[in-house]
Amino acid sequence: MTLLILGVALWWAAHLFKRVAPDARAGMGNAGKGLVAVAVLASVVMMYFGYGAAKASADVWWGRNPALVGINNLLMVLAVYLYAASGTGAALARKIRHPQLTAVKTWAVAHLLVNGDLPSVILFGGLLAWAVVSVIVINRAQRDWTPPVAKPGAEVKAVVGTVVVLVAIMLVHDWLGYQPWG
Repeated sequence: MTLLILGVALWWAAHLFKRVAPDARAGMGNAGKGLVAVAVLASVVMMYFGYGAAKASADVWWGRNPALVGINNLLMVLAVYLYAASGTGAALARKIRHPQLTAVKTWAVAHLLVNGDLPSVILFGGLLAWAVVSVIVINRAQRDWTPPVAKPGAEVKAVVGTVVVLVAIMLVHDWLGYQPWG
């Protein structure tokens, strides 16, 4: 469980470093990007192995049922679409200020619905809390927001990207032993 908690904490630290200590981050120049990237990668590895180890012996408070799995899958479609829309400039990304962080929040809620154990609450709840705090911190630092410009073909790209990425995510989950199909 310690490795999982440290992984979530490192994720928070790496992502919020620029916001909490902007002068220190700016003073690092381009080398700071590499440091943050290494920290994020290390946090993902720590969360992966920490979650797997902690999940093996965790008590389950609630579990999967067909209704929750269906809701999870619908929320995952929305989460992946939000992320894709942010990259393509699709209509939804022009209406939501933080589509990627909204995607993370949607992803986390979806996973909490079907994973009712302490390691899942730490992992998905911790990343949900990070996304909420990130939105608050960004909004306080940058009050003004200009929506992105509409791009030709953005909706088609977002939908195609969503389908491709969602199928890949489901196949990887299945390969790792987490049956996502419902």
